[in-house]
Amino acid sequence: MKDVVIVGALRTPIGCFRGALAGHSAVELGSLVVKALIERTGVPAYAVDEVILGQVLTAGAGQNPARQSAIKGGLPNSVSAIT
Repeated sequence: MKDVVIVGALRTPIGCFRGALAGHSAVELGSLVVKALIERTGVPAYAVDEVILGQVLTAGAGQNPARQSAIKGGLPNSVSAIT
Protein backbone atom coordinates (compact mmCIF):
# COMPACT_ATOMS: atom_id res chain seq x y z
CA MET A 1 0.00 0.00 0.00
CA LYS A 2 1.23 3.47 -0.85
CA ASP A 3 1.52 6.15 1.79
CA VAL A 4 -1.45 8.50 1.83
CA VAL A 5 -0.54 12.17 1.73
CA ILE A 6 -3.03 15.02 1.89
CA VAL A 7 -1.34 18.08 0.43
CA GLY A 8 -4.26 20.48 0.48
CA ALA A 9 -7.93 20.98 1.14
CA LEU A 10 -10.32 23.63 -0.08
CA ARG A 11 -14.04 24.16 -0.28
CA THR A 12 -16.48 26.05 -2.42
CA PRO A 13 -18.21 29.13 -1.03
CA ILE A 14 -21.53 28.71 0.73
CA GLY A 15 -24.38 30.26 -1.19
CA CYS A 16 -28.00 30.97 -0.50
CA PHE A 17 -31.09 29.84 -2.38
CA ARG A 18 -31.22 31.62 -5.76
CA GLY A 19 -28.14 33.61 -4.79
CA ALA A 20 -25.00 34.56 -6.71
CA LEU A 21 -23.93 30.92 -7.15
CA ALA A 22 -27.29 29.67 -8.46
CA GLY A 23 -26.16 29.80 -12.09
CA HIS A 24 -23.13 27.59 -11.49
CA SER A 25 -23.25 23.80 -11.45
CA ALA A 26 -21.67 21.73 -8.69
CA VAL A 27 -19.21 20.32 -11.23
CA GLU A 28 -18.22 23.81 -12.33
CA LEU A 29 -17.59 24.87 -8.73
CA GLY A 30 -15.75 21.61 -8.00
CA SER A 31 -13.46 22.08 -10.99
CA LEU A 32 -12.54 25.55 -9.71
CA VAL A 33 -11.53 23.96 -6.41
CA VAL A 34 -9.38 21.37 -8.20
CA LYS A 35 -7.64 24.06 -10.27
CA ALA A 36 -7.04 26.21 -7.18
CA LEU A 37 -5.56 23.29 -5.24
CA ILE A 38 -3.15 22.50 -8.06
CA GLU A 39 -2.06 26.14 -8.18
CA ARG A 40 -1.77 26.60 -4.40
CA THR A 41 0.07 23.37 -3.64
CA GLY A 42 2.36 23.32 -6.65
CA VAL A 43 1.74 19.59 -7.05
CA PRO A 44 1.76 18.69 -10.75
CA ALA A 45 -1.53 17.31 -12.06
CA TYR A 46 0.13 14.03 -13.10
CA ALA A 47 1.20 13.39 -9.47
CA VAL A 48 -2.39 13.27 -8.16
CA ASP A 49 -3.67 9.71 -7.67
CA GLU A 50 -7.20 10.28 -6.40
CA VAL A 51 -9.79 12.98 -5.77
CA ILE A 52 -12.34 12.68 -2.97
CA LEU A 53 -15.13 15.23 -3.19
CA GLY A 54 -18.05 15.59 -0.81
CA GLN A 55 -21.41 16.80 -2.06
CA VAL A 56 -24.63 16.91 -0.06
CA LEU A 57 -27.21 17.27 -2.83
CA THR A 58 -26.15 15.38 -5.95
CA ALA A 59 -29.47 15.57 -7.82
CA GLY A 60 -28.93 16.92 -11.31
CA ALA A 61 -25.13 16.73 -11.07
CA GLY A 62 -24.79 13.63 -13.24
CA GLN A 63 -22.70 10.60 -12.43
CA ASN A 64 -19.71 10.96 -10.10
CA PRO A 65 -19.35 14.75 -9.83
CA ALA A 66 -15.87 14.26 -8.33
CA ARG A 67 -14.63 12.67 -11.55
CA GLN A 68 -16.27 15.34 -13.69
CA SER A 69 -14.70 18.07 -11.53
CA ALA A 70 -11.28 16.41 -11.60
CA ILE A 71 -11.20 16.18 -15.40
CA LYS A 72 -12.66 19.65 -15.92
CA GLY A 73 -10.17 20.93 -13.33
CA GLY A 74 -7.23 19.78 -15.41
CA LEU A 75 -6.35 16.40 -13.94
CA PRO A 76 -5.52 13.52 -16.30
CA ASN A 77 -8.07 10.79 -17.08
CA SER A 78 -5.94 8.31 -15.10
CA VAL A 79 -6.87 9.98 -11.78
CA SER A 80 -9.60 8.13 -9.90
CA ALA A 81 -12.31 10.08 -8.11
CA ILE A 82 -14.95 9.37 -5.49
CA THR A 83 -17.97 11.52 -4.67
